[in-house]
Amino acid sequence: MPLYEHVFLARQDASPQQVEELTAQMTGIVEGLGGKVTKTENWGVRSLTYRMNKNRKAHFVLLNIDAPSAAIAEIERQERISEDVIRYLSVRVEELEEGPSAMMRKADRDRERDDRGGGFRGEREGGFRGGDRDGGGFRGDRGPRRPREEAETTTEGE
Repeated sequence: MPLYEHVFLARQDASPQQVEELTAQMTGIVEGLGGKVTKTENWGVRSLTYRMNKNRKAHFVLLNIDAPSAAIAEIERQERISEDVIRYLSVRVEELEEGPSAMMRKADRDRERDDRGGGFRGEREGGFRGGDRDGGGFRGDRGPRRPREEAETTTEGE
């Protein structure tokens, strides 16, 4: 049977329980049509790049599916009907990825970095505030600052 990766985005104001029920409904459709869902990942609420249907965030869910194309067509039909689903995407793949997806690996990596206290924020706490330590800022390309009296006399003489 063909293999698919299917991602859908649910409204941000949908509760996690509603998202789980929606995921279970999609899984039931696949299994009812002779396929199986090999992996389900809930990526949580993430910010959208641009607003979709007045939503700035959405629940992201990934399903790895081993099913006939009719099952995918039925899932997509149900998602078009559902008011909770903002967007969906199904991609046919040669083989399904084993283990956690790239999104979950990134989340684990970020969590480890936060636990260590490292990363860019930890390095900045050492006292770097931008510019020179003497407060000179970024004036190096414009030359030294002249005293105020000297600047006034130069403009009056012209």
